[in-house]
Amino acid sequence: MTATAGLGLRHRVPDIDMDTNTALFYVFSAVLLFAGFRVITARSPVHSALFLVLAFFSASCVWMMLHAEFLAISLVLVYVGAVMVLFLFVVMMLDINLDVLRQGFWKHFPVAGLVGVIIALEMAWVLQRGFNMPSPKPMEGAAGMPNTKLLGIEIYTDYLYPLELAAVLLLVAIIAAIALTLRRRKDVRGQNPSEQVKAKKADRLRIVKMDAVRELPSQPAAAATAPAADAAKGKA
Repeated sequence: MTATAGLGLRHRVPDIDMDTNTALFYVFSAVLLFAGFRVITARSPVHSALFLVLAFFSASCVWMMLHAEFLAISLVLVYVGAVMVLFLFVVMMLDINLDVLRQGFWKHFPVAGLVGVIIALEMAWVLQRGFNMPSPKPMEGAAGMPNTKLLGIEIYTDYLYPLELAAVLLLVAIIAAIALTLRRRKDVRGQNPSEQVKAKKADRLRIVKMDAVRELPSQPAAAATAPAADAAKGKA
């Protein structure tokens, strides 16, 4: 009896201190997972965009609880306030044929599911190794410094090269998007910047000297006006 009781006490699951912050974290995380799932399963693109906005708000709340105020505000202002509003305007103005978009969904679903599982396993492995820190050292000089300043110090000191690499990748993505959408059309008038730069003052304006010429009334017009003038004099 004593051994059994001791074994039970030894392998007893520890109690979880469920305070308000922990409860809110689980609530926001559940809403985030639900919104992310509805983004890819909603039938209407407008509903998908609205669920994505809900996912962004939930993620910003989680970051706010983790004392990452700058990231939370940036997520709301940049993605929700600019990108998603623009995406909603584009979706609502375009006439999207949903039947064409749904073609081949179940055909590619196994491959997409396999890729999703691989990505989830990789993220879980990275996160477990990243958060498995026995005793992290506190940042020097962190007392009394705002979150934005600490983030800037970390980015531009320890993570400067990854930041520059990410900036280069974003620049390449922008150039690739512009190159893919650029089309040559015959009915559109375009300008050649190189020809505009090469243009000189003499090529833009040419002064031509011409003699002054005064046009005289033609003979038939004068003959037609003469009888009208005689008739006017006779009436007078």
